[in-house]
Amino acid sequence: MDEIVINITIVDKPYRLTVARSDEQKVRKAASLINDRVKSYSRHYDFKDVQDLLAMTALQFATSAVKYESEAAFKDQHLERKLNELNDLLSEQQ
Repeated sequence: MDEIVINITIVDKPYRLTVARSDEQKVRKAASLINDRVKSYSRHYDFKDVQDLLAMTALQFATSAVKYESEAAFKDQHLERKLNELNDLLSEQQ
């Protein structure tokens, strides 16, 4: 696997990461999304520690991931059912 070392910053703290070259832009975009969400939360909510903002950001992204996993599972089940129906129809024609 072709890996590279990149430096990203999340909430003013630098991190040095080794990532697959093909994932570099995804990791950079993810870090940017985290920073943008933390900034947004900092403008709209009172907080004592930046960790509170990071926790809220983590919860928001985790909730989105759970939602999309559920939607993907539903679509997979629906697609499998439709493919089975098509397969049955084709089998009847033979």
